[in-house]
Amino acid sequence: MPVNRLAIALACSTILSAGAVETSTVKGIVDRAVQPVMAQYGVAGMAVAVTIDGQAMFFNYGLASKSPARPVTEHTLFELGSISKTFTATLATYAEVRGKLSLDDHPGKYLPALEGSALDRATLRELGAYTAAGLPLQVPDEVGNDARTLAWLRAWQPGAAPGAERRYSNPSIGLMGRATAVALQSDFGDALERQMFPAFGLRHTHVRIPQAAMADYAWGYNADNKPVRVTPGVFDAESYGVKSSAADMVRYLQANIEPARLDPTLRRAVEGTQVGFYEVGAMVQGLGWEQYRAPFTLQRLLDGNSTRISLETNPVTPLAPAPAPEGTLFNKTGSTGGFGAYAAFIPQRRIGIVLLANKNYPIPARVTAAYAILHQLASFTPQETASR
Repeated sequence: MPVNRLAIALACSTILSAGAVETSTVKGIVDRAVQPVMAQYGVAGMAVAVTIDGQAMFFNYGLASKSPARPVTEHTLFELGSISKTFTATLATYAEVRGKLSLDDHPGKYLPALEGSALDRATLRELGAYTAAGLPLQVPDEVGNDARTLAWLRAWQPGAAPGAERRYSNPSIGLMGRATAVALQSDFGDALERQMFPAFGLRHTHVRIPQAAMADYAWGYNADNKPVRVTPGVFDAESYGVKSSAADMVRYLQANIEPARLDPTLRRAVEGTQVGFYEVGAMVQGLGWEQYRAPFTLQRLLDGNSTRISLETNPVTPLAPAPAPEGTLFNKTGSTGGFGAYAAFIPQRRIGIVLLANKNYPIPARVTAAYAILHQLASFTPQETASR
């Protein structure tokens, strides 16, 4: 059966085997999915991590740096791009669980410059779900610094009422993150590095990479194969600025797969990011993570991660907020000028994958490779584990 027609295999397929999985078996699966993609798109290096029933495995390919030549390891730091938004969302739900804010609050409560503005009609939740006001993907270059950005946001005139349309936007979720930092009486980057990352046990994940970790920071390669790294900008920490390793990211996925093992506050925060709020075509939008209900196909994942969804305004169908149903796949893509990342997991199958590359190769290639791998990993998960 072709991969793109396996409608329900990932979520509730008949179990073929159980017990510990041989690393060599999984390596063959990953090699077949990843190596052709790297060759086709000229990807210098990639770190792949998978988790199967709590067992993490790492598969490293190519170079973190071409000159001097430095191989990729599971500790190589890659730019996550928009996967950073999942940390922003979790920080917001973490602040809510701790009673520091409510996601039903309006941004003007924390950022007085926005009080009474058209944008202040939206809630923090709507900002985090990109349904607040049709804000664009990026803050325009001519806007510049933080002070001018707040003036630009105050003057913004929405094209639709909050909750009516989704337009994927860095300033939208960035504003939710900024309000969260104010509620926590912290700089946003500090809040991630001193509260969020340590809460997950992430020791090699950063907004601002310390000098001691710079040797692990990969170089990204742009379309001309020139070495590049991300340029700081307005709302960068909140929307695309996190750098992490495969070793840390698989630990993060494991926490999202099985939040019951976390301390109660963090558990409730993670669970808050796994609630769906809006149906957008093939995808359900939560906070940070995007969701796909079972049964799903490769084509649905490609549709939900398409430029039509990421770059255009789309009507939404509001959902009654509730935990995602069994079999749901969560995913997020991330890109910067020299890096491309993808993460996906299915809690009930207890499987997940992260692909970190130092080239911004096409998103359909990432989704297709990850889907092929996840489909085969699903067959290794025991029935009784998947239904815990």
